[in-house]
This record gives sequence, structure tokens and C-alpha cells, in this order.
Amino acid sequence: MPWGRRGGLKLDEGSTMDRTSLLKKWLPGLALVLLAFVSTPAQARNEPLYFALEVRRDGRLIAQPKLLGEAGRTLRAERRRPGATVPDYRLVLTPKGEGDSFQLQVDLSLPEGEGHSQLALLHGQERKLQLGRVPGELEVSLLLMKVDSPEFRALMRLTEPASGTVKTVSSSI
Repeated sequence: MPWGRRGGLKLDEGSTMDRTSLLKKWLPGLALVLLAFVSTPAQARNEPLYFALEVRRDGRLIAQPKLLGEAGRTLRAERRRPGATVPDYRLVLTPKGEGDSFQLQVDLSLPEGEGHSQLALLHGQERKLQLGRVPGELEVSLLLMKVDSPEFRALMRLTEPASGTVKTVSSSI
């Protein structure tokens, strides 16, 4: 397409459109299209999440953390005995919302070694990860749930003591 002498695009005989009017017409539309592709829904970005994990080393349960986090934010947890310089375990979860699923990066460090995995999970899905060199050496079971869901509320009701049950009360005189 030939460009006119003054920088305009010659569309047909006698009509010339300059670059600024072309930009004024197309720029707002282009900005909206880019915004639609780049942005993710705020709900997916900041979705509150619940994680229930079991960590097993050679079949023996060594940790059972239950954590609350948020999509798009790294979650760190560690257990350390009083006075210990090295933690029993250090866990880092990095969840990202992607449509209906969540991309999750799992990093686990133990005094004997460490493991790493990346996976995609749906709400309510449970997966077993093998993080060791051989199956069963270092295994993580992981459940992910959206906090604002009927399934999560039902799970929390299951873990509450039933009404009418006796709670232990201690007192000292």
C-alpha cells in the first residue's frame, strides 16, 4: 500500500488517512483486546485455597500439614523442634489459578534430601506424588480445595466434634 507524501495511507483516489487518526480509531479496541487476553479473573488470581498433605518417607508418616493459602501467592510451612537448627521439613507450595484448574509447584526439603514436582489439580482433587529417587522413598499425598465451596464446608463440618460429645476439661486446684 502506497504511503502519501505527508505520511498518510492512501486508501483510494482523493482520500488520505493520516497515522494519528488511524491510531485514534484502533488503539482503544486494541487495548481492550490486550486487556482481555492478559488479565485473569480476580477470583482465579486470589482464590482462597485449602491444602491437606501427608508426607511419607519409606512408608512412614512424617508430616500431615493442613494449610490455608491463596492462588497466586507462595505458601511456606516448616516444622522445627524446639532448639533444633534444622527443620524436620520445609514445604513450599506455589499455586496459580488457570481456568478451572490450579497449577501447583511443590518443593519439599527434609534433612535427608529434597523433592520437587509441578502438577495441575482441580478443586477437590487428590493426588499422590513420588518425590524420591525410587517409588515409596518420599511420597506426598495432596488434596486441594477452594475455601469458598460446599465441599470445603462439608469437610470442615466432618472435622468438628459432634454436638453432645464430651470435651475433655482439665483444671488444677
